[in-house]
Amino acid sequence: MKKYKDLDCVLLVDDDISTNFIHRRIVENTKINVAVKEITSAKEALDYLTYSGKYEHTENAPKAGIIFLDINMPGMNGWDFMNEYQKLDEKHKARIVVVMLTTSLNPDDELHAAKVKEIATNLHKPINMEAFATIGNKYFEEIKEN
Repeated sequence: MKKYKDLDCVLLVDDDISTNFIHRRIVENTKINVAVKEITSAKEALDYLTYSGKYEHTENAPKAGIIFLDINMPGMNGWDFMNEYQKLDEKHKARIVVVMLTTSLNPDDELHAAKVKEIATNLHKPINMEAFATIGNKYFEEIKEN
């Protein structure tokens, strides 16, 4: 099983439980040694990153290295999340790769994502094993086992 430096957890942020389930299985099937945390709201994801709300006193939980973030969610959507994410202290967002996910074919989403420096890339849902592995290889250093 592969392991990457600074990739302890993949955070799935999507209001659709079945999409999170599918993405969890895809991540698990890539045989990359990483925890997966499924969250169904952008606000809860911010709480997870900042150890606040129901995540208070969870500083020892695996830290997110990749966030797969759905754009279209009720309440706080992916863009709202990014606005709040940009305001976070660097210690809460250090070494995190944010990937925006959408089912939309609206080219404005892609243009908007390209303007936000914290967004590494945007992909259409569902992700696949190849896309996840590519992100791991591009943004993280593989730990070679002796």
